[in-house]
Amino acid sequence: MFRKTTLALLAGASSLIAVPHHAMAIDAAAPAGPAVIYANQGAPQPPMRTAYVQPQRPNMGGGFIEFLFGDAPSSQGYSPQPMYQQQPGYYGNRQLPPMDPQQQMLRQQEEAAGDPAQRPFDPRYEKQLVDYSGKESAGTIVVDTPNKFLYLVQGDGRALRYGIGVGRPGFTWAGVKTISAKKEWPAWTPPPEMLARRPDLPRHMEGGPENPLGARAMYLGSSLYRIHGSNEPWTIGTNVSSGCIRMRNEDVIDLYGRVNVGARVVVM
Repeated sequence: MFRKTTLALLAGASSLIAVPHHAMAIDAAAPAGPAVIYANQGAPQPPMRTAYVQPQRPNMGGGFIEFLFGDAPSSQGYSPQPMYQQQPGYYGNRQLPPMDPQQQMLRQQEEAAGDPAQRPFDPRYEKQLVDYSGKESAGTIVVDTPNKFLYLVQGDGRALRYGIGVGRPGFTWAGVKTISAKKEWPAWTPPPEMLARRPDLPRHMEGGPENPLGARAMYLGSSLYRIHGSNEPWTIGTNVSSGCIRMRNEDVIDLYGRVNVGARVVVM
């Protein structure tokens, strides 16, 4: 009795359910037929270019009937894939991969560039003995402003070369001077012209490690310019001053001991 009832129900259900089998191709060249509009449908849509649509699984309420008559998920249907799949261990809260040593060095240099005091001293500006082919005699100081070098001519085609910092744009100059005075750990009194530009500067500062004239100063004639040391060695090789020629403290101490008052200074 149960078997007959089940078969009767299945036969009746099969006559009511339309089972889709394949994806349908809708083509604009399909023959037109009379438009039939049902109560639960909208107006008919205009013909489309060829496209493929996935079959829709009918809602059969689940259970035994859907098991028999429902379509299994197609293994040939198109399933969209993400354009990018996140790789584990690179994003989010997960640990980043170890950085290459060269990349790490570049990263450290970039970070140091934000703090001038952490910039390494360029080895090009270390004191060294070099060839000299100029016409100046021994004992003359030659300042090469564009290339940020100071030469102390030794004679016999040689010179001691030091790295220097020079005037900012608008504050560079050229000429011939003589060393009119030498001072160790000089005091600093900003001239009126500088105070007009920088009223925040102190009116006077005694000599010492914090003094902007550094460990030694050699005054150039009656001008406001000096060859002096600096407590900012990272500025060597740059256009930074108001016309003075600045050196590292260790270099200006070395030069100071080699030249005398009256020495000729040629600034180019």
